[in-house]
Amino acid sequence: MWSRRLALGAVVLPLALLVMRDAPVRLVPPEPIVVGPRQPRGAPQPAIVSRAAWRADERMVRHQATYTGAVSAVFIHHTGHPNGYDCADVPAMLRALQTDHVRRQGWDDIGYNFVVDRCGTVYEGRAGGVGRSVHGAHTKGFNADSVGIAALGSFDAGVTVPRALIDGIAKVAAWKLRYGADPRGMVRLVSTNDESKYKEGATAELHVISGHRDSHQTRCPGDALYRRLPAIREAAARLRRS
Repeated sequence: MWSRRLALGAVVLPLALLVMRDAPVRLVPPEPIVVGPRQPRGAPQPAIVSRAAWRADERMVRHQATYTGAVSAVFIHHTGHPNGYDCADVPAMLRALQTDHVRRQGWDDIGYNFVVDRCGTVYEGRAGGVGRSVHGAHTKGFNADSVGIAALGSFDAGVTVPRALIDGIAKVAAWKLRYGADPRGMVRLVSTNDESKYKEGATAELHVISGHRDSHQTRCPGDALYRRLPAIREAAARLRRS
């Protein structure tokens, strides 16, 4: 009896080992074959100073945030502040900006999604979550599927635009743009407001990274910063490639 059991075990054990050895393993699918240039990918989120950190007055916000689709366009603004500020004073400047936007402009909250100071520090602007597509109040007619980034200061002709400011704007743009968007490319957007350069319902072909003046009758973001938009586009494209 025992000899038969030992003989059976001698047969079963190698078979069990064979089954274990040949058990299916989880394979990682190979990278797809890429034909032609790679689509630009998103860049990592930059460091952002939260609304809580700059002490935004949440009691001032009139309505909860609303959301839009993935970001297809970036609009660059300037805030109009004097340029000689100390970067340590920026939180107080943002609180004053929020008050102006709500009480004088009549908006629900600060209009810009993000603000970048001359030291390159990025601040959360409009409430709703930095990682979400918050519907802003920065570019009449084109607030949907876009993000508004404001440079803190005034950048008229002859003003030197700090390199740190350019880099900070580029980091936000590279991060927020949807997958596949080329920061150096063009995008077609439909206007939702007759107060823009384009009548409501009209299609505008704009740079993926545009200045406010491209869609509205304004000098914003100032001639000096507007001339730096190609450098911002190139910097954002490099970040997405890397």
